[in-house]
Amino acid sequence: MPLPFPDTTTIDEGELAIGGMRASVLAERFGTPLVVLDEETLLARARAYREAAPDALVAYSVKALPNLAVLRLLAEQGLGADVSTAGELEYALRAGIDPARIVFHGNNKADDEIERAGATDVGYLVIDSFDDVERAALASARRVLVRVTPGIDADTHDAVRTGHLGSKFGLPPDDAAEAVRAAREAGLWVAGLHLHLGSHLLDSAAARMSVDWLAAFSADLRARLDWVPEVVDLGGGLGIQYVDEDRPPDIREFVVALLERLRRQWELHALPAAGVILEPGRSLVGPAGVTLYRVGVVKRASEATTYVAIDGGMSDNPRPQLYGARHTVVVAGRPEAEADGFYTVAGKHCESGDVLVDRVALPAPRRGDLLAVAATGAYTLSMASNYNGVLRPAAVLVREGEARLVRRRETIDDLLGVEV
Repeated sequence: MPLPFPDTTTIDEGELAIGGMRASVLAERFGTPLVVLDEETLLARARAYREAAPDALVAYSVKALPNLAVLRLLAEQGLGADVSTAGELEYALRAGIDPARIVFHGNNKADDEIERAGATDVGYLVIDSFDDVERAALASARRVLVRVTPGIDADTHDAVRTGHLGSKFGLPPDDAAEAVRAAREAGLWVAGLHLHLGSHLLDSAAARMSVDWLAAFSADLRARLDWVPEVVDLGGGLGIQYVDEDRPPDIREFVVALLERLRRQWELHALPAAGVILEPGRSLVGPAGVTLYRVGVVKRASEATTYVAIDGGMSDNPRPQLYGARHTVVVAGRPEAEADGFYTVAGKHCESGDVLVDRVALPAPRRGDLLAVAATGAYTLSMASNYNGVLRPAAVLVREGEARLVRRRETIDDLLGVEV
């Protein structure tokens, strides 16, 4: 099978298979909806980052997919973690990630979260506002980074753009400079700067521009404060292929070009070499995931629209509703069959907008068919909800013909267990 399915995807006896496991076997054993994560794809993308940036701290963005088994796999490849809440921090710690390889940020960190970060001795606490400075000092933070907003508009959806003027994240340049000064006066070890432009970037133009800007800003800080960053956190945001039209940069090419740009700009401004932190999330786990759904009702609503209803929807993948996200979908039992028309894949929730994929060419779906939706490893489970009392799905890791459960399916008892 072509991209955007995982690296190990094949056709086995006419059926979609991932990691040596046929879709029907996985669905029968674990039920649906089911998030299938291909271990080889995960590891290959982690290695791509480590090989492209062997001296950098590659901190996996836990928000993309918070899962202990996945975090342990990435930790074995030498990755750290990028977290923004106490919950994400706990995921990283319980997965065995060295606290020194954890970056803790967030635009509204609670007092107890900053205290927990300080007590855990995380590698870097990110200063996102002026009141972070005093609280970080009280919490005896080990090292801090100051997040600066460069005013660069990345070419992505407004909801996931973060480096523009007016962003809720970080500080404008003059305020960031003042935060560096204030943090140093408060006795904090200000190790460097943090910058992040946004998510699902499909070209490197904005990233290159951000490096140029960061070098000039660092040179300005040297003149104003007699301070230069020892480390720069370039954030993450590299996009992936969801549909045929998407053409994201290759991980290795993207990272090598970015680091070379950084080296040249630092030399241009006569700045001492700085360490680098990268925070990939989607580009690590997104392509490894496929979600399997069972088809229920197939209903012709008009001459132009036939709905194919599945046993999940916006409760396990809200991205189409939030961002207009698109996905590639196939009938898992007949992935190479010729399409006979266009269908709209809809969820089971009480919302007309609960549409997962609009007008996709498929071979006549039938009740009981399995649909496989590609590139669902990132921001699906992590954004899932219990809307309409729907239970969140299970997840499995597959490799070489074996599958292991890494997240069990929720039960009605789980759903009602928090009620008082």
